[in-house]
Amino acid sequence: MVRKIRHRGPDWSGSYSDKYCILMHERLSIVDVENGAQPLFDTRTQRVLSVNGEIYNHKEMAKKLNCTHDWQTHSDCEVLLYLYDEFGADFLNDLDGIFGFCLYNPQTKDYFVVRDHLGIIPLYIGWDSTGVTYIASEMKSIEPYCEKLQEFPPGHYYKGSEKEFTQWYKPDWVEKIPQKSVSLIKLRQSLEDSVRKQLMCDVPYGVLISGGLDSSIISAIAAQFSKNRVESNDKEEAAWWPRLHSFAIGLKGSPDLAHA
Repeated sequence: MVRKIRHRGPDWSGSYSDKYCILMHERLSIVDVENGAQPLFDTRTQRVLSVNGEIYNHKEMAKKLNCTHDWQTHSDCEVLLYLYDEFGADFLNDLDGIFGFCLYNPQTKDYFVVRDHLGIIPLYIGWDSTGVTYIASEMKSIEPYCEKLQEFPPGHYYKGSEKEFTQWYKPDWVEKIPQKSVSLIKLRQSLEDSVRKQLMCDVPYGVLISGGLDSSIISAIAAQFSKNRVESNDKEEAAWWPRLHSFAIGLKGSPDLAHA
């Protein structure tokens, strides 16, 4: 099953299993390259976590914790274990990131599956003829085993004990038509902030340039912030060189490739 999606993470293959649950993880190292292998464990509650994604505001979220926790890594994802321990599902709207994750409690045999607000990270859920639940980042890995299969809805979570989806992301703009005029200054600032926070990593950056306006703007912003580490509020230089790699793919003679 997991071999079909091994291409998603060439750096580490991790697993956890008991009589009731199997968690598998294929890791592409971005943050805490040496120690961030998954699944992640809470040594106090014994909960187990497998995440596909990044939590951009993990340091800010860690400051909201009231209890002392036994941190095992510097991974941006470990904070999810302790946030759920203290707040249940109530912390989800405060997350800034892209993610699909499964959190399992061996003591209660319950599990908690979440997909990010817009469904940026792919996630699928299925059930076999006996009612066993399957979760995966790619449909092909679980399709042979499932009698029923569907895309996991964005902005929802699913608890095994409740056996139903709950919508946790409910922004006001879904139902309302915006009436305010567009602020180009705020638009630019929001775009720059969005690109900058996604430069949080412990490896060099890479940008795919298509020759169009979108990738060119994003690449220019990335180059602007690539010299220093965003985790240090731009006070420390990145430890690798070259810091920013660019790539372009296209057919021979393509005008887009020439522009790229």
